Amino acid sequence: MGILKLLSAAAIGLFAGAMLTEGGVLVPYWRALAPGDFLAWYAANDRRLLGVFGPLTAAAALLALAAAAAAVWARDPGRWPALVAAGIMVAAVLMFPLYFQQANARFAAGIVPPAELPAELARWAAWHWGRTALAAVAFVASMLALRR
Repeated sequence: MGILKLLSAAAIGLFAGAMLTEGGVLVPYWRALAPGDFLAWYAANDRRLLGVFGPLTAAAALLALAAAAAAVWARDPGRWPALVAAGIMVAAVLMFPLYFQQANARFAAGIVPPAELPAELARWAAWHWGRTALAAVAFVASMLALRR
């Protein structure tokens, strides 16, 4: 039980840190590029981003769900924060098909009109920071589950 909660907390922490890095480093860089340069960069790196964030997101969510299920099954004192962490990670995963999948595909295909790109990047950043905040709360909840 303890190792599963530890792995969950570690994976969620890595996910939250990656989200902070993307929001604090990549997004400002993207917003500083000219529209054509950004779209070319994104088209060249879309698969890399998905290759990093896809498995990281899946691992964090699956480990959070496993830790929560095991904690509930064992009536672990940390089951409630583990359930909170798992629920939040499910919400973070669901944000991908709700918004990011289509937005990222539009960036990769280069079909965002240059005049609309600043607004679309601002919208993307807002969704991203919301997802990052969820990841941070999930991390805190996973740490509370670990402490109990």
